[in-house]
Amino acid sequence: MSLEDESLKNNKIILDDLVENKTVNTYLEMADRFIGAIGYTEHGARHAGLVAHIAHNILQRLGYPEREVELAAIAGYLHDIGNSISRQEHGVSAALLARSILKEMGMPEDEIALIMNAIGNHEEEYGWATHPIAAALVIADKADVHRSRVRHENKNKARRSNDIHDRVNYAAQKSFLRVDGETKTISLEIQIDTTISKVMEYFEIFLSRMVMCRKAAEVLNCRFYLVINDVQLL
Repeated sequence: MSLEDESLKNNKIILDDLVENKTVNTYLEMADRFIGAIGYTEHGARHAGLVAHIAHNILQRLGYPEREVELAAIAGYLHDIGNSISRQEHGVSAALLARSILKEMGMPEDEIALIMNAIGNHEEEYGWATHPIAAALVIADKADVHRSRVRHENKNKARRSNDIHDRVNYAAQKSFLRVDGETKTISLEIQIDTTISKVMEYFEIFLSRMVMCRKAAEVLNCRFYLVINDVQLL
């Protein structure tokens, strides 16, 4: 193995490197702008940072190796940059954009492949988590249900909005993902203001995502629970 190959093999890219990367931040900014123009909730730096943090915590609390924990955080930060191209199949385009960025930064190909697979499989329409990094990303992404995702210009009308996504997210006053390494359980706990949105509306738009979370939790040898307003529903 050449010195150059050895250097690339040992190049440990971390989340902070991506947070400071101008290309990544530009893609995130443009992705959020484009997706906002077609009426979707926030998908920018806030969402990316939170998903990265949650994915990191999931694997850390379950005792996974430090490097896998970091790769989950990186996948979480990059998972939505494909929205800078199109909402349609944005997971696949995000995976390809991530490959270009990470390769240029010198990340080893085996790590890039794990991140690409995780990102490319984070959407419920076609995704399937098959390893811990992908599973952590799926659960972290779907756990971000909160009124802070409603765009500022929509908040005043979110209570009476015909957009169910704005209404449900605005009704979510608190959202917390509880990971218990001892009992091997992962619980998404949400407090919903039912004067804004009924619990049934949550299931109208998120049931397939919760099923995906349950399958992802199985990859982590865990059970997944959904708790809304202190009542276990899944």
